[in-house]
Amino acid sequence: MSGPPSATETIAASAGGAIAERADAPGGAKTLRGEQTRELILEAALALFRDHGYEGATMRAIARRAGVAVGNAYYYFRSKESLIQEFYRRTHREHLAACAGVLADEHDFKSRLAGVMRAKVDTIMPYHRFAGVLFKSAADPASPLNPWSPDSGPLRRDATAMFAEVIAGSRPRIKGELGEALPTLLWTYHMGVILYWIHDTSPGCIRTYRLVDDSVDLVSRLIALSRLPPLRPLVRIVRRFVAGPGEGEARRST
Repeated sequence: MSGPPSATETIAASAGGAIAERADAPGGAKTLRGEQTRELILEAALALFRDHGYEGATMRAIARRAGVAVGNAYYYFRSKESLIQEFYRRTHREHLAACAGVLADEHDFKSRLAGVMRAKVDTIMPYHRFAGVLFKSAADPASPLNPWSPDSGPLRRDATAMFAEVIAGSRPRIKGELGEALPTLLWTYHMGVILYWIHDTSPGCIRTYRLVDDSVDLVSRLIALSRLPPLRPLVRIVRRFVAGPGEGEARRST
């Protein structure tokens, strides 16, 4: 008897069902054309962001590059920020697909985390140049593109759920306060790896892959040590350190 579907399986099934529904429903061809238009606009935006920077590209220029009317571009994406959020969602979907195998086959925590982190670097590698351009805007704490912003909240929760799946399928089980805190800790850790990757100029970003291997080993060892009673209070301290802007205050007020 199989257990409940994983987060990865649920997201993949939902996406597959949505595609099938669009294809089978009346007017499905029109909807598929709309999906193609969305993709065309997104690709045009990414190209302009790479060439002219985020601030230097306008919705009018994006529409012109995509070969659509400006109103049509706004119909699919209400702003440049919406385009970037769609780019974030695309890279997350690509990551989920790339790490599905390791999450299905591996049960050792270190192997699962290493597979997921290496898959993350693999899937974002084609966007290395663009990520450097985007970082200038996304690093602004007030920007809706910031990973900790309310606009990024849904994707942040999806990515955190993926790390919860890494933990849930691991043996031995990671329980208690550490098990509750670990998905957020791992999401924050993976954001640090991405920041390192953005600034990595080594051939093929080999230094980032080395960082992944070494840091995954370190994380695994620290988790093992955290089971020792004298070190358990450190979990609460680390959890406060990695709370996003405003999250720690909200948690203390509840």
